[in-house]
Amino acid sequence: MASASNKRVVVIGAGIVGASLAYHLAGQGAQVTVLEAGEIASGVTGTSFAWLNTTHGAGDPIAHLRGTAIAEYHRLQAELPDLQIRWSGALSYGVEANGMPPATLVSRGQIRKLEPNLKHPPEQAWHAAAEGALDAVAATHALLAGAQAHGAQVFTYTPVLGFLLQGSTVTGVKTATGAIAADMVVLAAGTGTARLAAMLDTPLPVTASPAIFIRYKTANDLVKGILSSPQMEVRQGADGSLLAAEDYLDDTPDNHPAAIAVRTAQAIGHELHGVTAIETELACVGWRPMPADGVPIVGHLPHVSGAYVCVMHPGVILAAVVGRLASEEIITGKAASTLAPCRPDRFSPHQIRLNRHRGQP
Repeated sequence: MASASNKRVVVIGAGIVGASLAYHLAGQGAQVTVLEAGEIASGVTGTSFAWLNTTHGAGDPIAHLRGTAIAEYHRLQAELPDLQIRWSGALSYGVEANGMPPATLVSRGQIRKLEPNLKHPPEQAWHAAAEGALDAVAATHALLAGAQAHGAQVFTYTPVLGFLLQGSTVTGVKTATGAIAADMVVLAAGTGTARLAAMLDTPLPVTASPAIFIRYKTANDLVKGILSSPQMEVRQGADGSLLAAEDYLDDTPDNHPAAIAVRTAQAIGHELHGVTAIETELACVGWRPMPADGVPIVGHLPHVSGAYVCVMHPGVILAAVVGRLASEEIITGKAASTLAPCRPDRFSPHQIRLNRHRGQP
């Protein structure tokens, strides 16, 4: 086995999670190869609303992990000058108070100062001043550039066709251009992660969960920060575009992304002053990887050596902190206690039977 300083690691997937892993691994001296089946950030990363927040419900098993997400992004921003994040704050209303742990309750007068274009400001809202947003595609490129500065190699349009095995140990991957040897292979391919794990006879209950992502061209800057209400969830992009996120309803014509974009634009015009023109530039479905229990799956695959998995729904939010913690585990071999709720072996038949015996779900 290679030492920590020259461990050969193949990262499968060049979305923001894979890019963060590559950056942190390469920075610790690993020989990193990133393999991407398509373009960089061509999966769900490219259709992410990319709101950096720490919001969670009561009893969230990864609350501490979420709680460190913003601080980890400030660290990354200090390390990577090309990583641009707008720490504009977020204003939310029409949500339960216990869903906004880092926020402060503000009055209508304060709301008008924070978002002067709101036509119908509520009496109160939750304001999270520390939250922000980023361009997830640009952030992925910045992380990969940082990894390459430490010697990492990045190959696009290079799907993984299979794995090299010695007994129950993964020793590399197979691609159309040849085999690549590795001391560790990391599965970070979003919705494609379950298919890769199945090649190693390790089923992972990860499904593709849809959400609508919309980008508008507008004549004016309409919102100052991130605005989340029952009517709309919008923010201004760094390039001046207006970004919106909507729930996926079904595949009927009335609920196709283009139709939802029209209705959302109408809601924006009803809720905001200054909407003199609004044109849909992009409306699409983003397919988010969703583990069966909603909790990220991070850790060494059970029953096979040399394979590590990193897949989660809040990938943009957790990319910085999980990238650091997972890379440290891979390099040092020491388990991070914060990642304990995320281990893939919780889905093994033995663990499921044990949980049932204990009365756990």
